[in-house]
Amino acid sequence: MTEQRLYNVAVVGATGAVGEQMVKLLAERRFPIRSLKLLASARSAGKQVPFGDGTLTVEEATPAQFAGIDIALFSAGGDISRQLVPHAVEAGAVCIDNTSAFRMDPDTPLVVPEVNADKIAEHRGVIANPNCSTIQMVVALKPLQDRYGIDRIIVSTYQAVSGAGSKAVDELVFQTRNLLEGRPADPKVLPVSSLPVKHQIAFNAIPQIDKFADNAYTLEEMKMVNETTKIFGDDSIRVTATCVRVPVMSGHSESVYVELKSDFDLETVRREMAEAAGVVLLDDPAAQQYPLASDAVGKKDVFVGRLRRDLHHPRALNMWIVSDNLMKGAAWNAVQIAEHFVANPHLLKR
Repeated sequence: MTEQRLYNVAVVGATGAVGEQMVKLLAERRFPIRSLKLLASARSAGKQVPFGDGTLTVEEATPAQFAGIDIALFSAGGDISRQLVPHAVEAGAVCIDNTSAFRMDPDTPLVVPEVNADKIAEHRGVIANPNCSTIQMVVALKPLQDRYGIDRIIVSTYQAVSGAGSKAVDELVFQTRNLLEGRPADPKVLPVSSLPVKHQIAFNAIPQIDKFADNAYTLEEMKMVNETTKIFGDDSIRVTATCVRVPVMSGHSESVYVELKSDFDLETVRREMAEAAGVVLLDDPAAQQYPLASDAVGKKDVFVGRLRRDLHHPRALNMWIVSDNLMKGAAWNAVQIAEHFVANPHLLKR
């Protein structure tokens, strides 16, 4: 029997919400680790993080930390990735980056394993994790693209505050308590942008995620547009998005309208959805069964329901898509890519 290869792994941003999930998943999945290095900012250095039956000490993320590392998972913000990923690659590591830093780089594969795992082999040291909202949508739409082809997508998102970080989660709790007890909301965090204007998130919906671009779409919306066509490898797909922050802790929900290039049978689509990798079909209107963000938390799957023909377009479908933004939308997608290297170790070479 051939002995399994062990890997030296680093997690950058190990004390953040996504980084914590990455560490938990590496332990849960029994990833073949020789050594695990947890890296974060200087202020987090020295923190103890549970791993398996013990704890690991967080170290400061610096260029020198990547010597001997085989696989580095990054989720510490785009600026940190732009600064440290080149050093990690130069040191010989393959980097799986969960920020927007390299997603639209033409030389960097943008990968969702259920959709385009074949692109992993094209890496030059970096593989990008797509945006959380994009990931769950393309997983659900993959069987439709394969069988019928997609002409147009119109998506509206209902995104949890955990996607904006721990400060946004704390603000939702703070505002909810204040408003219920008759005090003002006093918003300080959302929307996350360079402008000083902030809005109440408790008992509200904010139709802005990230900054506005010159075309009046937000950067989050343009991520969904550009990443979807790159992942599917089809620039002819017309995508438009409206991204909204809602007072939900975790779990992104999406209303998706999709026009197909050829006609379809709805029951065939249901069967294909139910059989698709990474998809769980929950679609029984008579029993009021459909995906809920609260049910998706902590799960790795993408949940699909409310499947129905459009009332006016003969080749169009409407559906509801839900997934845990910290799991499949971030940490799990990255660990899946890392596991692909374990199954195909020759792909680590470049």
